[in-house]
Amino acid sequence: MQLRIDNRVALITGGSKGLGYAMARKFAFCGVKTVLLARTEAEVKKAAEVISSETGEDTLGIACDVSNADSIQKAYVESVDRFGKIDILINNAGFAKAGPFESITDEEWQYDLDLKLMAAVRMSRLVMPGMKERRWGRIINMLNTLAKTPSSGSAPTSVTRAAGMALTKVLAGEGAAYNVLVNGFNIGLIKSDQIKRAYEVSDKSISFEDFVARQGKRAVPLGRYGEAEECANLAALLCSDDCGFVSGTAINVDGNMSPAL
Repeated sequence: MQLRIDNRVALITGGSKGLGYAMARKFAFCGVKTVLLARTEAEVKKAAEVISSETGEDTLGIACDVSNADSIQKAYVESVDRFGKIDILINNAGFAKAGPFESITDEEWQYDLDLKLMAAVRMSRLVMPGMKERRWGRIINMLNTLAKTPSSGSAPTSVTRAAGMALTKVLAGEGAAYNVLVNGFNIGLIKSDQIKRAYEVSDKSISFEDFVARQGKRAVPLGRYGEAEECANLAALLCSDDCGFVSGTAINVDGNMSPAL
């Protein structure tokens, strides 16, 4: 099935690796011009070069600290100068930092909010006017299953992601009359750099591959970790004209791991 998504322009935060990179690559293969944002300039430019070389689609990598409002503004201006518009926004920046509530400082709370919630707020505020004017837009907020099912030791990320889920519904309501569709992905266990970090702090008594397989069997009803490409396929569908009636929902992408609907 060839998705009706070509000739669009997508901007993806956290785009140099993991889920962001997989989505950028999928979009490019579908004929979408893509802007990747990430903190490290060398990494994000290299990622854009690889995708462009592999797909033949125009791809731009921009160094951007999305926890900083000025950095976001500059990256947005550079993106629009290059491509003229942003049709699709994927708010993907941020890693799952969590710990005991009393151990988390004000500074850590603020950074988590700036990196995840406020980055999505600021990016969405920049792209929505153009989307409304063109009467077409797609925004996906990458969240976490903890947004629906927070637990002890899950702050600050569970709190920030729950706010992101509320933001998703607000934006969907305000964009509906203009054909701007907004959804969230509550991500479960996906093979990514975060999983590699978890392995690095383990006792490493088994190989990384066995670690992933064992953790997947233990934690996920489907018996395995998800692949980044599976998430990217869903994102491409939701951002296409083939899926124009889904908005304002937070979809669990977790192999039925979360008990929440």
